[in-house]
Amino acid sequence: MQNGSGDVTGTMPGGLKALMSRADRKDMALPPVDKWNPEFCGDLDIRIARDGTWFYLGSPIGREALVKLFASVLRKDEDGRHYLVTPVEKIGITVEDAPLLAVELAVEGDGQSQLVSIRTNLGDLVKIGPDHYLRFEMEPESDGLKPYVNVRGRLEALFTRPLMYQLVDLMEQRDGDEGTEMGLWSGGEFFRVAPEFLAAG
Repeated sequence: MQNGSGDVTGTMPGGLKALMSRADRKDMALPPVDKWNPEFCGDLDIRIARDGTWFYLGSPIGREALVKLFASVLRKDEDGRHYLVTPVEKIGITVEDAPLLAVELAVEGDGQSQLVSIRTNLGDLVKIGPDHYLRFEMEPESDGLKPYVNVRGRLEALFTRPLMYQLVDLMEQRDGDEGTEMGLWSGGEFFRVAPEFLAAG
C-alpha cells in the first residue's frame, strides 16, 4: 500500500521493513550485500523503469531517501537478475534496463592521462577506469550507442542521452591490433567501441 505521494507505507518483507526505518539517515554506509547469502524469498512488485524511476505496486516511489535505501541493498547476480538483499532475504525485482543513470560528467586531463568521472541519479560518484569499466551496446530501436559504466559489484549506470553525446565528444581514434579503433581513455584504460557498433551507427 502507498499514500498519494507514492511512498511505501504498507507491508514489506521483514528485512526490508527493518531497513525502511533508517531511510532518512544521512550517515548510512553501503551495506556489504556481496557478502550476504540469504535464501531467495520470491519476487516483489518493484520495478526500475528505463528512466530510473522506481515503482512499487505500479506507483512511483515518492521518497528519494527510500529509493536510495533500496538501491543500497540492490545486487545483480550471475544469473543476470537484480535482487534486494538483506542478511535474511533475497528478493527479486524487475529492472527494465540499468538500475542507475549517469547524469553528470566531469573530465580531468586529456589523451592517455584523461580521467572521466560521472555522478549517478542517486548520487554515486564513479571514476571510469580499471575498477569501473565502461562498455557499449547498441539500442535495437534506433541503432544508437548505449554506454554503461560499472558502479559497484555488477550494478551499472546507463548514460543519459545528453551525457552520451558528451562522451562521444571525448572519443578518439588510435591504432590497435586490428587497425584503427575508436574509444575513450580514462584512468589509464582505453575503452574501445566495437567496430560493428560504429558501422551500425
